[in-house]
Amino acid sequence: MSFVPLLGLFTGIAVLVQAITTLSVILRLNRSRRLLGVPGLPGVTILRPVCGIENHIEETLETTFSAYPTHEILFCCAREDDPIVPIVRRLIAARPDADARLLIGDERPSGNPKLNNLVKGWKAAKYDWMLMADSNVLLPPDYIETLLGHWTPGTGLVTSPPAGIRPEGAAAELEAAFLNTYQDRLQLFADEIGQGFAQGKILFWHRDVLDKAGGLVTLGREMAEDVASTKAVRRQGLRVRVLQSPWPQPLGARTFASVWQRQVRWARVRRMGFPGIYAVEVLSGGTVPILCAILLALLGAIPGPLVLLMMMGWYGLEWALAVTAGWPHTARDVAMWVLRDLMIPPLWVMGWLGKGFEWRGNAMTADQITQADEQPGGTPG
Repeated sequence: MSFVPLLGLFTGIAVLVQAITTLSVILRLNRSRRLLGVPGLPGVTILRPVCGIENHIEETLETTFSAYPTHEILFCCAREDDPIVPIVRRLIAARPDADARLLIGDERPSGNPKLNNLVKGWKAAKYDWMLMADSNVLLPPDYIETLLGHWTPGTGLVTSPPAGIRPEGAAAELEAAFLNTYQDRLQLFADEIGQGFAQGKILFWHRDVLDKAGGLVTLGREMAEDVASTKAVRRQGLRVRVLQSPWPQPLGARTFASVWQRQVRWARVRRMGFPGIYAVEVLSGGTVPILCAILLALLGAIPGPLVLLMMMGWYGLEWALAVTAGWPHTARDVAMWVLRDLMIPPLWVMGWLGKGFEWRGNAMTADQITQADEQPGGTPG
């Protein structure tokens, strides 16, 4: 097959994939779901790691408190002098009826600071059902019932990516562009075809599943706990289930530097965790297919207006998804979707160039993770 037909075939496949993934997720979000998971009202432990003051932090932590009858809330912090500690204590004091505690301590069984922060909570948990929820996610009032409802037969983990809401400024809008109609779309579609994978923002476990995988410390054997969680569940022949609709994360203000650094970090995590899938990730955005279409038009293989039509259809589908999901979808957001796609190729290259990154002031490398895994210390109970 000559070059031009191959170029046309690739472009057509890319457009088809964009249409299938987007329309499938739109249908998913419009589909009512009858939750038939865990029967009864089992006890649930909520683990929320906290570190520093994040945007809208008091609002997001307040949503942890639930009317669910049998649950405990364990906020986990590494240091007593962390500025988040007074806020957490104030929230707990305002809800004297809640079974909520703040645990402070700095055990380090792994090279993952967030996982280390959670160890004390895992050990102290009263219940076998446990939710690890990042501090910057808004939890809906029925979040415990929703998680239990998704635990259908064959499930090993329930998870949810974050949906970026309330961005303040162009950089935060760019962050939402990466999260919503790109990463969330692909993760929700993966779940639709039975290939769901974990996202570290929300990890809902039954203790038995993680114990069979080697315990909580197992999640520290990869550069990110979501990669390790996905592998731990799949090794047991179980599935990662993704919530039907992602839970929101209010973004607030961002800087372009922080958005870039975060995307580089996630790119390296994906490359080290799933290199085969990462190898084709450069083709996942609109940049490469649209450039191919432009080249086809320059070669006279397709009419020039078809390229414009393709671009309108490509981002029009994303706009329809954002409208359906209630995600940001102004003209500025559409511009950020284009910028995001332009950034995907250089980010893909950056993903191949490094073996580590910095997270909350902590340098993390693959070598550190390996060394921590080889150190004695046992498995957290």
